[in-house]
Amino acid sequence: MNLSYWERSNYFDDLHLLVVGSGIVGLCSAIAYKKRHPNRKVLVIERGFLPSGASTKNAGFACFGSISELLADMAIMDQKVVFDTIEMRIQGLSLLKSILGENKLGYEPCGGFEIFDDSVAFNNAKEQMHEMNSKFLSSFNLNQVYSIVDNSFGFKGLLGIIKNRFEGAIDTGKMMVALHNLAIELGILILNGLEVKQISDNDRHVEIVIQNGHTFVSEKVLISTNGFAQQLLPQLQVLPNRSQVLVTKPIANLPFKGTFHYQQGYFYFRHTPDQRILIGGGRHLDFKTEQTDKFGETELIQDALENLLSTIIIPNTPFEIDYRWSGIMGLGEEKKPIIKNISHNVVCAVKLGGMGVAIGSLVAQEAITLLED
Repeated sequence: MNLSYWERSNYFDDLHLLVVGSGIVGLCSAIAYKKRHPNRKVLVIERGFLPSGASTKNAGFACFGSISELLADMAIMDQKVVFDTIEMRIQGLSLLKSILGENKLGYEPCGGFEIFDDSVAFNNAKEQMHEMNSKFLSSFNLNQVYSIVDNSFGFKGLLGIIKNRFEGAIDTGKMMVALHNLAIELGILILNGLEVKQISDNDRHVEIVIQNGHTFVSEKVLISTNGFAQQLLPQLQVLPNRSQVLVTKPIANLPFKGTFHYQQGYFYFRHTPDQRILIGGGRHLDFKTEQTDKFGETELIQDALENLLSTIIIPNTPFEIDYRWSGIMGLGEEKKPIIKNISHNVVCAVKLGGMGVAIGSLVAQEAITLLED
């Protein structure tokens, strides 16, 4: 099917920037670029009917690191790299709030909690807590980030809980709707159901081929497909990883509120605004199977999530599962995102490391800077 004159001239002709991927990074990038260049034509294309990877599928944790996760990172990574990553997360969360406002994010400053049922892990975290708090104060002017709190949540079998008082929760759906609406208000074009098959940079402009064979050009292209980055850029070290999630039906008098991490963050759970429990993770139970760009759920991990609910989180409360889904993250050996020129007119901003909410808006700003160099 051929494009009409009206379709081509209004959507595809005279493009200054094409953004591939309409997730957090893609929309934040388009918004940042359009604010700097209000008279330039910006088009965002997305292969799914919603952002296909993780942006509308993540748990909505406004977090920058549970203590055991950060300690595990420092055991295998340079401490400066770890704290540079933390700084990026803190700055990114602040930037996201400034772009949309806390109300449009559905932000709740409910705190982040790490639960422990392993004495070695808990004792190590306790021993390191004072030093970590000192580092956060000196590096980011955040006072008493971590503290030990009582188990007032009704959890069973725990040895301790450590709270990060600067973390919170957002409504992922509200965030993406707000970003979409802001993009539209700025005059950014957004098209869904278009998959890019080929990108060719000839130094003067970039030629783009989409799945139905149509070809068009843009002065600049930003690729923000995160976990699916290797499909367009096979040379990148971005490994797709699936994260499985389930959500219960509403539970009367839900005994906790907050975002919670377990086993160095490989498991995570939280309340929802309508008194449900969202719980996800578990890829460490089967790393090989979960290193995939295919959506789906497995019996092994879904059973593990339900078992956590029934044995630790709400051991004496009946529950029913209402939703199950999965999202695709972009991971790598390091937790630092990849933001770089692929060619003269093509930039990528991918490998968010499962921290898209925290760093997505900041990654977008850095990517736009590269496009303008």
